[in-house]
Amino acid sequence: MSLSSYQHGVYQNLYHLVFVTKYRYQMMRKPKYREAVKDALIDAALRHGIKFLELVVMNDHVHVIAECHPSMSQAKAINLLKGASAKRLFEDYPNLSLRYPRHHFWTAGKAGRSVGDADKETVVDYVRRQAEQTILQQF
Repeated sequence: MSLSSYQHGVYQNLYHLVFVTKYRYQMMRKPKYREAVKDALIDAALRHGIKFLELVVMNDHVHVIAECHPSMSQAKAINLLKGASAKRLFEDYPNLSLRYPRHHFWTAGKAGRSVGDADKETVVDYVRRQAEQTILQQF
């Protein structure tokens, strides 16, 4: 993994982030919502300077391996991604308000962990296997 240079330093700030839809509804089972969530997350990441190494959208949750600015915590990265993506989803799909009348697409809970050089390949492999399992479950 390469180090990122910032204004007076060199850093490595890689996170494995997981967040879940409200009530664990399997909203991303439909391809149109799966793609919409993926596009919304990529757009949010670009706006906030978050770089995705892996992004896997499951039926009811999302796995992200992301590189962030050293001043950005895991919680901040998750909140930015969840907030921006939910806002865009409700703008693009107003009918989501029928299922989520309070416009809370994601649950308040979240999971995150730092990823170092030693365990990067293990975490990436885990996330990729999650994507494969989703594909197999659809058939």
